[in-house]
Amino acid sequence: MSQEITRLFDFAYYQLEKFNLEKSLVTKNNGKWVATSTKEFIKKANAISRGLLRLGVKPNDKIAVISSSNRTEWNVLDIGILQIGAQNIPIYPTSSKENYEYIFNHAEVTFCFLSDEDVLEKANAIKNNVPTLQDIYSFDSINDCKNWEEVIQLGADQSNQLEVDQLKNNVKSNDLATIIYTSGTTGTPKGVMLSHHNIVSNVLDSYPKLPIVQGKSKVISFLPVCHIFERMLHYLYIYSGITIYFAESIEKIPDNLKEVKPNFMSVVPRLLEKIYDSIIAKGSELTGIKKQLFFWAVELGLQYKPYGENGWWYEKKLALANKLIFSKWQEALGGELHTMVSGSAALQPRLTRVFAAANMQIMEGYGLTETSPVATVNMYADKNFKIGSVGKPIDNVEIKIAEDGEILIKGPNVMLGYFKDPEMTAKVMTGDYFHTGDKGEIDANGFLSITGRKKEIFKTSGGKYISPVLLENKMKESRFIEQILVVGEGQRMAAAIVQPNFSFLKEWAKKHAIQTGKTQEDLINCEEVKQRILKEIEYGNKSFSKWETIKRIELTSEEWSVENDLLTPTFKPKRTTILKKYKHLYNKIYDC
Repeated sequence: MSQEITRLFDFAYYQLEKFNLEKSLVTKNNGKWVATSTKEFIKKANAISRGLLRLGVKPNDKIAVISSSNRTEWNVLDIGILQIGAQNIPIYPTSSKENYEYIFNHAEVTFCFLSDEDVLEKANAIKNNVPTLQDIYSFDSINDCKNWEEVIQLGADQSNQLEVDQLKNNVKSNDLATIIYTSGTTGTPKGVMLSHHNIVSNVLDSYPKLPIVQGKSKVISFLPVCHIFERMLHYLYIYSGITIYFAESIEKIPDNLKEVKPNFMSVVPRLLEKIYDSIIAKGSELTGIKKQLFFWAVELGLQYKPYGENGWWYEKKLALANKLIFSKWQEALGGELHTMVSGSAALQPRLTRVFAAANMQIMEGYGLTETSPVATVNMYADKNFKIGSVGKPIDNVEIKIAEDGEILIKGPNVMLGYFKDPEMTAKVMTGDYFHTGDKGEIDANGFLSITGRKKEIFKTSGGKYISPVLLENKMKESRFIEQILVVGEGQRMAAAIVQPNFSFLKEWAKKHAIQTGKTQEDLINCEEVKQRILKEIEYGNKSFSKWETIKRIELTSEEWSVENDLLTPTFKPKRTTILKKYKHLYNKIYDC
């Protein structure tokens, strides 16, 4: 590990010394991309530090930061908080006001910085129930709310910079840097304590695995920075001297990609599924030879194997497919995107194949908030890339499989523990090994594959084990299925609650002159629709043994989203919440 980088704020100073970028952080304001240089980044962070000290912030105070989108202010504030020995407590903007109240009180938050009116409304609703909370500041200009610029102005006087420098020097590598409250799929949020060393080591040990050219690449950031995956990558980008562009929103990503032309970005599988589905939908609208060529290229891409394993004739055809078809896919994603790193949930191997065939490699990795987060990742160089796996461990991280198949992780990236919960911490640690709760296998070449979530793998009444994640991932390959939850614990068979892809379904019904009514409720009650989705389920079932296949389904008319609390912020179904909400459908399936 580099001696000069031991704390998280060291990355910004390293960038100043080595790259001194004119464009370090870039946010779109009023329709224009506004760049902040490395010098301005650090200048503002120091002003924040001085201002916070004048507000009475002390080392180990907890500052909540909540932002609906990634933006320059978040990163400036992060450095400003950390370098005076305080801790940044990021909170998901989509969390309920009840979760805000729990986290504010559990962490004993003293100040809160937030992005906009929607988030402010929730914070204001609970602020009187948080005795430690002194004030709230916003990034946007909002009536009746103090603005974060006031803290910068408070820190304009540099007379206490010496105090900032002294506090900065006092911060040790193993000191607590942040508490990240996991959204999870069940129960009360747990506060994961990560030290500077946890995250710094993860950045430096992950860096060699990613095909990033120091000082030359451009990235676009849109995954929530309150999630440790994107946050760790921000530090890695800063360390690499890379310009970070912050996407305006998930809806604006297609436009932002064309404007920014990034070389690299992080993704979650659901986004890739949506990109792929939209590309296929456009291809389906073609006619004649153009349509034939499009699907010839797609079929070729789905057969992709790395390192020329398919032979010279395949590679020759692939080069033609790239020239005729895949080059247009690249253009739609900015034209210069060569690598995407995927985490958070299982990625369909077909997506890895087809995007790699189109010269946009997806490096799937694995990790958890508790491991800062990266534990393993694929890397195309040196034959360290295997489709269907999550790669090999990064430097200094050790993976082993317990007797029951659980993945255990040991390394400098493993958390300090759960905040105020030594009992829960003890439950997930055996010596230096962290129990992930995931099950997996390591092949002879050291590649890790995830086989399911330990708690989610269930047993039918016939004594057969079923991994719902594997089934769900396969079924979501269908354009008819947006989300799916496989159920059946203790029951005679596996079944599923399905949220259809309503936009595709409406087009399909229109094309086939099927009368479905006007609402989504009408749509799911249409017998032709249900039979068509059952046909998709039957097709997906072919990839599994007879005893683990889905036998019955029920459809939901409501779309599952982060906003209605049915998906986590990284778009994974919240199993407990969904089962509770659709208990009547579960009962209908099993005639309870």
